[in-house]
Amino acid sequence: QVQLVESGGGSVQAGGSLTLSCLAFGGTYNTCRSYCMAWFRRTPGKEREGVAAIGMDGKTRTSESVEGRFTISQDNAKNTVYLQMNSLKPEDSGMYYCAAGAVHSGCDYDYWGRGTQVTVSS
Repeated sequence: QVQLVESGGGSVQAGGSLTLSCLAFGGTYNTCRSYCMAWFRRTPGKEREGVAAIGMDGKTRTSESVEGRFTISQDNAKNTVYLQMNSLKPEDSGMYYCAAGAVHSGCDYDYWGRGTQVTVSS
């Protein structure tokens, strides 16, 4: 069973930065690392939103709402995916979740972390 553990959330003022980390381990993740990884968030009053994703080939994409401000990256040696968040806005506040999906299953995000809270004050 693949397990994901997020960290790095916290409180910051608008315009500030945070870096979230997601450590992946367990199950087949340790052996093949053929997983797509992504960050999602759930903000008050909104549905869950995909924020950024990275494939096993390293290609990334981000949502329009965070384009130019958030960057997803990964360190395969550390089994860790990062979300660098700059120029944070109050509307970025919410619970951020890391997700993983096996490439062989079409990158369906079957594995989820418990989330880390981000609060941006104005």
